[in-house]
Amino acid sequence: MEHKAFNIDFLGKRKAAVILSSVLLLISIVSLFGKGMELGIDFTGGTLVEVGYQQPVDLAQVRKVLDSSGFKAASAQHFGTSKDLLIRLAPQEGTNNAELSNRLMDSLDTEGLAGPELRRVEFVGPQVGEELTEKGGLALLYAIFGILIYVAWRFEYRFALASVAALLHDVILTLGFFSLFGLEFGLTVLAAVLAVIGYSLNDTIVVFDRIRENFRKMRKGTPAQVMNKSLNQTLSRTVMTSITTLLVLIALGLFGGEIIHSFAIALIVGVLVGTYSSIFIASPVVLGLGVSKEDLMAPEKEGVEVDGRP
Repeated sequence: MEHKAFNIDFLGKRKAAVILSSVLLLISIVSLFGKGMELGIDFTGGTLVEVGYQQPVDLAQVRKVLDSSGFKAASAQHFGTSKDLLIRLAPQEGTNNAELSNRLMDSLDTEGLAGPELRRVEFVGPQVGEELTEKGGLALLYAIFGILIYVAWRFEYRFALASVAALLHDVILTLGFFSLFGLEFGLTVLAAVLAVIGYSLNDTIVVFDRIRENFRKMRKGTPAQVMNKSLNQTLSRTVMTSITTLLVLIALGLFGGEIIHSFAIALIVGVLVGTYSSIFIASPVVLGLGVSKEDLMAPEKEGVEVDGRP
């Protein structure tokens, strides 16, 4: 039994999509350059301390104690339960890891916060943080450059440019979301951004495959009509894939704990933006670059007519 085909004029809405994306990109870029990213300890360096209590603790009280004890740039948050804390301390010159954690535990063992238990201490030096920042940026550039070469080889250079434009759109919006809302950006979030690149590219490649197939099959129709038909034919697959992925990510975000919370949020934003870009960004860019049926026709093999004669 065949499903009813969709007939949505996606490319007819490309101007509205360009305006929406331009506004979102502008907000993201302004936030990234103006406000910057809330970089985690992986990139800035510092000390990460996990502390447990026998009873629930008030974060406001913990932050007040840390501030009065000289830990001015410290941040504290619940880790899993209201009895567990995750405290991040900025690097302090002349103080080693053991001394810093001992000072912290002494300051936390006060009235109302008695009986802290040190569970974990991690230290990242500023030099390591700078190296991770550099290598993380290079990983993004290498991924995008590799995708450009792959899509140009498999399809055509205009498709490669369109896919990279969509990927840059997704990455900037995801990073802009974290910058705008002040969410911490650590190694797990960087891994999520790289995963978003793969997810978005997969969606885009599926659409491009159908566009190429329809360009070769459909005798009549403008490039816009062929692309619209292709987008409608792949719409159910795109939507169902996104929904099932989002269900898993929402569950991870709600119940997966603090360690992968930011990872799940980054993927949720990336999947939503990636689904949107595969429909409203990649194909309109290909159309705007002037792709035609002749660009995607398979080259005729020499000697086919001769071999077909009796």
